[in-house]
Amino acid sequence: MKRVDDFRLRFGNEEYVPIMIGGMGVDISTSELALEAARLGGIGHISDAMVEDVSDRKFDTSFVKDKTKLYKHNINNMDKSMVQFDLQRLAEAQRLHIGATMRAKQGSGLIFVNCMEKLTMNGPRETLRTRLNAALDAGIDGITLSAGLHFGSFALMADHPRFREAKLGIIVSSVRALQIFLRKNAKLNRLPDYVIVEGPLAGGHLGFGPEDWKDYDLMTIMLELLAYFKEEQLDIPLIAAGGIFTGSDAVRFLEAGAAGVQVATRFTVTRECGLPDKVKQEYFKASEEDIIVNGISPTGYPMRMLKSTPAIGSGIRPGCESYGYLLDATGNCAYINSYNREVAAHPELKNVVVMDKTCLCTHMRNFNCWTCGHYTYKLKDTSFKKPDGEYQLLSAEHVFKDYQFSTDDHIALPEQE
Repeated sequence: MKRVDDFRLRFGNEEYVPIMIGGMGVDISTSELALEAARLGGIGHISDAMVEDVSDRKFDTSFVKDKTKLYKHNINNMDKSMVQFDLQRLAEAQRLHIGATMRAKQGSGLIFVNCMEKLTMNGPRETLRTRLNAALDAGIDGITLSAGLHFGSFALMADHPRFREAKLGIIVSSVRALQIFLRKNAKLNRLPDYVIVEGPLAGGHLGFGPEDWKDYDLMTIMLELLAYFKEEQLDIPLIAAGGIFTGSDAVRFLEAGAAGVQVATRFTVTRECGLPDKVKQEYFKASEEDIIVNGISPTGYPMRMLKSTPAIGSGIRPGCESYGYLLDATGNCAYINSYNREVAAHPELKNVVVMDKTCLCTHMRNFNCWTCGHYTYKLKDTSFKKPDGEYQLLSAEHVFKDYQFSTDDHIALPEQE
């Protein structure tokens, strides 16, 4: 049987190990994790989700503190429409995070940044334009457009001098989504450099309807996209993502025509991953029954997570004055509506319970929203359980090389500590 290392992902004349680590926010796909992928000849993602908070943690800046101070008077107000992002400061945070990562890069691989359209930030067009162009300013190798259709995102970068130099790609879950994207951007004469097709077993937000994700299959969608590429004579590398747990899984997609694979779940329990160690243990210990898909995300997308995640049922007060990344163009958010409804219904309670939505900003910032891939329950088979009941954490290099060189659905265990 072939190994992943028998294939190469090609961008023009350049070749890479066809392994891409997905962009998990908030700083779950850390710079350290992405740098390891690049060092080993593959592609790593960082995420720009809540980049001002990420900058504060990494560089001792005060973006969140200063924003909170500016809007402190509005904390008890149910109306959050006045809370705005300072675009210059947003760009500064983006350049800090990405620039430091790019300066540290070694090896022959690439580093991309994952930019979610659903981070609407009470100014969807302006804030996305700022994030995209600041990423290009900072020298990022590529930008993956995610969590949205991104019909106008290419146009937001079209005037940047690196618009045709940097690798630009988009995540889709259907042929139709890609067709619309290409049609909307045809006048720019700029095709995506890669397309990631994400199936229904992926972690976090899913690009399907609340229930119909169960009716789809990654291989089927990928083959439909490959047929569309052939019909339209499009030479665009297609990256398969979602539920690829072993190197042999990856080979099956590569042999079927994928140019590469995007993987993430197995890297959540590496030392380089940004999740706190205690949360990594929750991932290790999860059973298949512990993994659910629900509709509590205020984005409107279904979201896969551990059912024990503290974000479910939390009635935390919206923290928009500090964060506010999911405020829509009118300064509203589905969680704010649900929270205000419960406060009005239970004025006697000091702490309300909100079951239908969650404050994604605050919970993701505090690592209390445990999103995960479908095969998270298999993570316990990738390591050793120690005498104290905890599982041994892995290195990103170990997981990467296991994908790269394994055969026959074998998973290489780490050297036991």
